[in-house]
Amino acid sequence: MRILHTSDWHIGRSFHGHATLDALRDVLCVLTTQVREHDVDVVIVAGDVFDSAAPAGACYTLLTDTLRALSDAGAQIIVTSGNHDSAARLGFQSALLRDGIHIVTDPLSAATPITIDDAYGPVHFYGIPFLEPALVRHLWPDTELRSQRATIEHVMGLVRGDRAGRGGRSVAIAHCFAAGVESTAGVEREIRQGSLDVVPLSAFEGPDYVALGHIHGRQQLSERVRYSGAPLHYSFGEADKPRGSWLIELDAVGLSSVQWLELPVPRRLETIRGALDELLTDDRFAGCEDAWVCAQYTDVTPQLDPMRRLQARYPFCATVMHTPEGVRGPDGRTYARRVRAARSDAELMDAFLTHVRDGEGASEREAEVIRDVIDERSLVEATA
Repeated sequence: MRILHTSDWHIGRSFHGHATLDALRDVLCVLTTQVREHDVDVVIVAGDVFDSAAPAGACYTLLTDTLRALSDAGAQIIVTSGNHDSAARLGFQSALLRDGIHIVTDPLSAATPITIDDAYGPVHFYGIPFLEPALVRHLWPDTELRSQRATIEHVMGLVRGDRAGRGGRSVAIAHCFAAGVESTAGVEREIRQGSLDVVPLSAFEGPDYVALGHIHGRQQLSERVRYSGAPLHYSFGEADKPRGSWLIELDAVGLSSVQWLELPVPRRLETIRGALDELLTDDRFAGCEDAWVCAQYTDVTPQLDPMRRLQARYPFCATVMHTPEGVRGPDGRTYARRVRAARSDAELMDAFLTHVRDGEGASEREAEVIRDVIDERSLVEATA
């Protein structure tokens, strides 16, 4: 049996204010082609199908079209809900879907597998939706569930119990933060409370393969426990992380092989850094003009309208950051002390600039403008 492990589609998510729906549609079309070309039997989507609990109508359309296309390509599909999804909204239409498309949102169904046969017999798929302890602990009142770790360990115990009775091969699907992985700051919504909700690798003992979701970068915790990551880049912090999915093959006795299938990146991400004038003119940044750009300009002082100026060269400049270099350290003097030490209007204005610009006073050109303004004002007052 061939299984494609993907996750974290985040349908409807924006990228620094830019819609990603069309780009995601193109990438999922490629994924569907891969399913057909590799004769995939089962596609797993391990949570965070949508980016929000109340997605727009166009998001449902993309999901429906993609599930239909994957089914037409010959695969069965198993989808679980993640922490971004509304389990109720994602699961409401599950009974109306065509045969072979399974959406798992009920925690109580986690230990009841979806069984799919191949030439060697049954493979049992245990779909575990995202388990928020506060929302699910009432389902197992005899067990103390105060962390996601405890909740996952409890449900995986139920899975192992069911698996022991059934025999045969099995695959578990979960959406959680597992020990030993690195998240991307500002990307994965935090689902940990300190270390209590970090799920240890030992929790996933038993199944022949464990398909995890939540972390956006491809990660391998063991030969049989992996994250596939998201199909699109949703943050500049992910720029160096490949996009794709895991192609899993099971033989008669269990896991046989794992292969990474690369997905295209519709528009690459580049972070550029330098003084604003360098970013606007230097040839070494020419290769970034058709990329999503995070521009970090290092001028000591904030520059006028940097986004508009940068977008004239980089049409897809998505964010601008002022990260100054060479800023003078504080000299220990308060603003009041600087004002009291000023012996002229020019020095008073220089004191103000030094205060609001982290120690940088007026430049030579600015000092010249200040003197001209003061002289003009003095002339007006003298002739009034």
